[in-house]
Amino acid sequence: MADRLVYIVVSVLVGTVRRLPLAVCFLLGQSVGALMWLILPGYRRLARENLSKAFAGEKSKTAIRALTFKHFTTLGANAVCAFKIPAVPQQDIQRIAVIENLDRIRTNIANGRPVVLAINHIGNWELYAQLIFQVPEARFGTVYQSLRNALVDDLVNRDRRRLGVATFDRKKGFNAAIALLREPGIVGVLVDQNAGDGGIWTPFFNRLSSTSPLATTLAMRTGAAVIPVAIYTAGFAKWRVVLSEEIPWTADQPEKLTADINAALERQIRVSPQDWFWVHNRWKMPWPNFLTASAKRGTFVPPDSKNLRPFRIVLRSPNWLGDAVMCLQAARAFKTSRPDVRLSVLAPEKLAGLWRRIPGVDEVIGFSKEDSVFSIAAKLRGRFEAAVLFTNSLRSALEVRLAGIPRRAGFAGHSRKALLNQIIPPPKKKLRQPEHHAERYWRIAAHCGAVTPPPLVPQWNPPKSEIVFGLCPGAEYGPAKRWPVKRFREVIKLINALMPCRWVVLGTTADSETARSLSAGLPNVSDLTGKTTLDELMDTLCGLSALLTNDTGTMHLADFLGVPLVAIFGSTEPAFTGPRGPRSRAIRHQVECSPCFLRDCPLDFRCMNEISTESVADALEACLSSPEAAKP
Repeated sequence: MADRLVYIVVSVLVGTVRRLPLAVCFLLGQSVGALMWLILPGYRRLARENLSKAFAGEKSKTAIRALTFKHFTTLGANAVCAFKIPAVPQQDIQRIAVIENLDRIRTNIANGRPVVLAINHIGNWELYAQLIFQVPEARFGTVYQSLRNALVDDLVNRDRRRLGVATFDRKKGFNAAIALLREPGIVGVLVDQNAGDGGIWTPFFNRLSSTSPLATTLAMRTGAAVIPVAIYTAGFAKWRVVLSEEIPWTADQPEKLTADINAALERQIRVSPQDWFWVHNRWKMPWPNFLTASAKRGTFVPPDSKNLRPFRIVLRSPNWLGDAVMCLQAARAFKTSRPDVRLSVLAPEKLAGLWRRIPGVDEVIGFSKEDSVFSIAAKLRGRFEAAVLFTNSLRSALEVRLAGIPRRAGFAGHSRKALLNQIIPPPKKKLRQPEHHAERYWRIAAHCGAVTPPPLVPQWNPPKSEIVFGLCPGAEYGPAKRWPVKRFREVIKLINALMPCRWVVLGTTADSETARSLSAGLPNVSDLTGKTTLDELMDTLCGLSALLTNDTGTMHLADFLGVPLVAIFGSTEPAFTGPRGPRSRAIRHQVECSPCFLRDCPLDFRCMNEISTESVADALEACLSSPEAAKP
């Protein structure tokens, strides 16, 4: 019933317009366009944003605003006139529309070669159907996207079919269109709409945009010439139909032809920018995969492309060193899964050194405890297309929402669901094993379309002339994660009895008292707790022969750098947060109350006390002789 009511309304409007003189239609359309500009702020903003993207650095804000208004009035005039055109006699069409370079079609048809017309929404697009009268020796057809309302769809296409234009619904396949081309005939294909998940990502106004490969497919299947066509508003109720130069192509480079069609469309638009359909979101960000590596037809950037504008992503780093390290693979994937990404990381100042050393990170935006939600939002405002949160806090979601970033992805929870617009769902199937934190972070990247990035070369570079062990006896989370100091001392003595070596104690200032107790009376143990920056800590770790550590951020950092290590677990679970590198070993003694994830043990600390010094010393010694340890 609703479809029929809409059909009746549209039919009445079309019938009314067709009774008006064309000049009145043009003037009425200009007025309607001006009204739409006034009462549709959303579309006005979309058109202005699209124009700003296309002409960034070329036109001022004032010029963009003026062009936006001119676009609405021109679009309105062309849209109303489009309803009128099918009722205009052919002799009058020749008076109001000039066709240029028609020989580019006729020559190909005369030589037995079909023609694919790359058509678009420039100007009064209903004039495309009038081309049928200009080349009577060949049949003319067009591929179209059917409307949801079948009655209105039939109304729109009825006039085209009455003129003799064959219409092909793309939902029903393209065999009929291919057959017409092989006669040989002429088929028009729209090439200026966002193609969503079915398109190939290629530049358009120096920005990657999903582009339909249909024109290319039809040309490749039939050997057709590809000729771009545009219809420009040439004055009051007058138009120019311009056939551009044929686009050369070879069968071995279909992606290049699609990119060349985009380039031709851009040149056409630049002739008369107000004529194109700027209220269509040509650079629409796909859902949910705004990264293009997993796109069905992939990405093609021509080798000679210059000044490809970046797709700007900001990642919100976790606040803890260990968590930040565990999300590194997921973070790197945002850079490697789309060729135009400019990757920024918003991180606490204490972690800035880590992120600056990660390949692919273009910028680190540091913040301190003194920064407010509003000051951080100000640092981000107007700079990014997407924000990805590796944190779970309400505050981090509020920061990116206040910054006005269009796409905001992260896990729900902590009352922040309303602040995000891309919620990462839980796993589709119940997991058989505990999900490691690194895998949990990876689900964020995968949900955005990421693929696994190339592995990094480990930075570990151990000394050749001596053996240097690192010790990390602290754990910021609490005492329940700390193996007893006396056990560390016992391991040192056992190893000292086996080989000449030296030891370096690592940690923060808070670990200094523990380091003094550990190193007391041991001449080959030096204390660096609280004496290294994060950059210096990374350099120190890379120079170790092996590391003995509790479950700490330093453990994760060493694991990422490729350092052989032995990690001791008590209150926490290695399946969740354990090291994963080939040179890493986790030692734990499973008891009935572990993992408890408590900061302090309320019982007798049995999970740690029952880990023997001999087993730890053996594991540490094995780090030096394993095949993996020999491959820095």
